[in-house]
Amino acid sequence: MAIKEVNFGDIGARAAAADEEFHGDKMMINIGPSHPATHGVLRLKVELDGEVVTKCDPVIGYLHRGDEKIAENMTYNQFIPYTDRLDYIGPIHNNVTFALAVEKVAGLEVPPRCQAIRVICCELARLQSHLVGVGVYGMDCGALTVFMYTFTIREKLYNLFEELCGARFTTSYTRIGGLARDIPEGWLGNVLKVMNDLEPVIEETDKLLTRNRIFWDRTVGVGVVTKEEAISYGLTGPNLRGSGVAVDLRKDVPYLGYENYDFDVPIGTSGDCYDRWLVRIEEMRQSIRIIRQAVDQMPDGPWYAEDAKRIFKPMKDKVLTSMEELIQNFMLVTEGPQIPAGEAYFEAENPKGILGFYVVSKGGGVPYRLKIRSPSFCNLSILPKMVPGHIVPDIPVLLGSLDFVLGECDR
Repeated sequence: MAIKEVNFGDIGARAAAADEEFHGDKMMINIGPSHPATHGVLRLKVELDGEVVTKCDPVIGYLHRGDEKIAENMTYNQFIPYTDRLDYIGPIHNNVTFALAVEKVAGLEVPPRCQAIRVICCELARLQSHLVGVGVYGMDCGALTVFMYTFTIREKLYNLFEELCGARFTTSYTRIGGLARDIPEGWLGNVLKVMNDLEPVIEETDKLLTRNRIFWDRTVGVGVVTKEEAISYGLTGPNLRGSGVAVDLRKDVPYLGYENYDFDVPIGTSGDCYDRWLVRIEEMRQSIRIIRQAVDQMPDGPWYAEDAKRIFKPMKDKVLTSMEELIQNFMLVTEGPQIPAGEAYFEAENPKGILGFYVVSKGGGVPYRLKIRSPSFCNLSILPKMVPGHIVPDIPVLLGSLDFVLGECDR
């Protein structure tokens, strides 16, 4: 039966015109944007034929953050706390990627110790993010127990970050040309202890769901994304590798010395929700493997670029004893790191996918332009292709399998 014509007045008429494509014998419903129903303030405008989805229109932009414009009005180091708020599930990885982009413009390479510390921090962030991803994904499929396991061990990762920089969540630990401070004494030993505690949790999580018949029924063959579709829609990270595309920037375009670490890149075969789950489970094992190697190979030496006096602030004891160092500190705080004119794009393998920063400098301490390539924004583009043909209860499973965060999507 066709929908009857109703006079809604001017406002209703405009709304009806905007939704004209949904009219007919079908029903249009909204899923979201209430958080956490859709993993953030994401609205899905869904057309149903009975309980089967025939059309899905994702609506984003509710956060309207404007981070890229904000960056043009503050120094490079002042923007680092804003990068924490992009993918806030693994914030320290954003810090590192932004710093690497600016250092690329400056032609600056940090010393080996700084690189190794950054690698450990990035892999801890990957673990932190994937623990949330698989835990919440379990809840999306009706398995609450997994969430309890993953969030309990995740608190121990927060303890490591608190020991490292004093903050548990939004760390702001990276600096242009180095780090905020060196690692504290005994911290590497604590990292290894947490890794030993984390491995049994990953195995238990794997046993709870990977061979669980209910989980199979909800994920196997659901949300299939082919290789061609994953590439054409710009998917990256575990979502791309789950479709069988072996792309990982840590292997393909190594940075921070990743070429010196031995690890594998897991890929899927079917591109469904189940494969995306398997990829994230295995990636956590590989992250632990990388962290252990980085701890064993941790070099001595400086944790900041000593030759970058116009970029990295001098040490506190020198500021208090040397007029030259005091002046340098004052200039860096008030005017920011002096980055030469130029432009560069740098991207890294973020837990959600490829995170990229395009930085344009006209000289001085403030970026002229900044553009962010956020993986969640691109990964969500597959929803109009992925969701139709499934039933309504499949939608939380589909969203959970993509593991996105709206903080970077609405950058």
